[in-house]
Amino acid sequence: MDEVVAAIEASPVPVSTWIGPSGSKAEGGAARLVAASAVSGLSPGSRIEVTSELAEGVDLDGRTAVGERIGSELAAELGVVDNDAPVIGEFIVGLPGVETRQVDDRIEPITPVRFGQLGLIDQLFHTVASPPVAYLLFVIGASLLVFELFTAGVGVAGMVGVGSLVLSAYGLAVLPTRTWALVLLCLAFPAFAVDVQTGVPRFWTAVGTVALVVGSVAVFEDGPPSWITLLAGIIGVLLAMLGGMPAMVRTRFSTPTIGRDWMIGETGVAVADISPDGVVTVRDAPWRAHTNRATPITAGDEVRVTAIDGLTLEVEPIDGGAKDYREARSH
Repeated sequence: MDEVVAAIEASPVPVSTWIGPSGSKAEGGAARLVAASAVSGLSPGSRIEVTSELAEGVDLDGRTAVGERIGSELAAELGVVDNDAPVIGEFIVGLPGVETRQVDDRIEPITPVRFGQLGLIDQLFHTVASPPVAYLLFVIGASLLVFELFTAGVGVAGMVGVGSLVLSAYGLAVLPTRTWALVLLCLAFPAFAVDVQTGVPRFWTAVGTVALVVGSVAVFEDGPPSWITLLAGIIGVLLAMLGGMPAMVRTRFSTPTIGRDWMIGETGVAVADISPDGVVTVRDAPWRAHTNRATPITAGDEVRVTAIDGLTLEVEPIDGGAKDYREARSH
């Protein structure tokens, strides 16, 4: 940003800046560019942050202060900007050196005016360099990579996830961000993945949620994205990690829901304490489990499947449990 400001101030051709259309805002670095410009305009309905550069040599008259955001009428009245032209055409005809003529009830420039437009690739990178887009691309890309970890081979989700992260990396690189908040965001998704594998939200889900929320709010130095963007990112990730992903993992690694009577009598191992609910592995596949016994089954204990209720296995410890019905039948 310092290089851009220096280039504007040293330009042999005067550089002018108009902030619009209505609803636009110039804060932080954008406001510094306005201060460096020869002529500046702010459209009605737009706002500008009063930076120390803009306030230099301007009598704010106690009506505003450095760091505050003001509208076009007050900004033009105080001299923070030169005018409050509502459209860029009106701003152009008011620039010094631009020759104009009266046509009916409007003023048109005689001086040739050319408008430039970014190319397709430049437009893409300009878009991803906005905080909301860069943030959403990051959480979408990271979520898709977690999804890809639990699918066979490399699919569309993985490729889209990588592409989203690449675009997000560009946006985050050019935007003012906090490194520690980015680290939190990066750590949130491996934390979610640990509990997605087990199928039950536990400690690592809580860690991932805290890291996601704190990282999302603090990642940008100029303030968090809009609350709509934050809600879309945080709630979307939580719904995927708490609901969609565990269900997908069970579907991916389990057997069909029809004809699973063969599992009754099978043995497995408790992944976590079952008191009375938990997770077990049977033939290397994770399952939700439930026990009716008063004494909890501790992690690492061997268990036997006694019944199946939907996607939940009824289990009991092998030591002290009922005898396998198949063994009883063979005698």
